[in-house]
This record gives sequence, structure tokens and C-alpha cells, in this order.
Amino acid sequence: MKTELWYIGKTSFPYLKEGMAIYDKRLRHYLPFEQVCFPDVKNAKNLSINQLKEQEADIILKKLRKDDWLVLLDENGKAFTSRQMAEWLQKQLQLSYKRIIFLIGGAYGFSPKVYERSNTKISLSQMTFSHQMVRLFFLEQLYRSMTILRNEPYHH
Repeated sequence: MKTELWYIGKTSFPYLKEGMAIYDKRLRHYLPFEQVCFPDVKNAKNLSINQLKEQEADIILKKLRKDDWLVLLDENGKAFTSRQMAEWLQKQLQLSYKRIIFLIGGAYGFSPKVYERSNTKISLSQMTFSHQMVRLFFLEQLYRSMTILRNEPYHH
């Protein structure tokens, strides 16, 4: 199964880009992996929060296929330890879907339409992080999960 991380808006900070590139490269040794960055919504400053979330939803939902397994990275999702995440991921990767899509929302989260389409939600923490930092944190945890599944020494 192909694994993808989707997010809206380019990553602004060089230190985050560098970290993301490191884990992106490492992940490709374990599974077919791709990051997909959708452009920011145009004229976002002139939109209400709900309008912005709806426009982001339209962009995302147009790219999803019926046979995609959509996982939202959401503060109200299921929280895991790193080992639990690895076990959960192993089960997800055995599903009959063609792609597993991990989605990080924009600065204001997801619209109801995206929640409706999602298959599940996971949380990285009860704390709040910027949506750009979550990209790096998630990539590191995905990599950590793969090393746990392979019984490699990265996680100790």
C-alpha cells in the first residue's frame, strides 16, 4: 500500500523543511511514500474560518479516491505510544486499500465534510502544535514506527 502525507500550504521554515526531507528520505527505504503539499487557498484573508475550511476541503476531497484510507491527524483522534502506533500502522498497511492518506489540516483544522469522509483519526499529542511542526513530528513518528516494526535500534 502506498503511504502519503498530505497537507495544505508550503512549509515556511528551513529547519522544518530540512527535518522533513531527512525523514522523507528515510521512509522511502521502508515503504512507497510521498508527501503532497496543496497550495494555500487564494484570498484566505478575506474568508471566514468556515469558508476557508470548506475551500480546503474541496481541494482535498477532489484528490481523494474511493479506495483511499483517510487518516486525519486530529487533536480528538486516538492517541498512541510509539509502539502502539507501530502496531496500529502495521494493521492499516494490511488493509485492501491502495493508498493510506495521512492528512494534516490547515491552521483551523478540518471542515465537517472532511470529517465525514475520513476513516479514522489519530492524535500525536494532547498539546497543540503548529500545523507546520506537526508535519515533521508525524514524519518522525512514522519513521520510528517502521523501525519498531523491523526491530531496528532507532527506538530504544
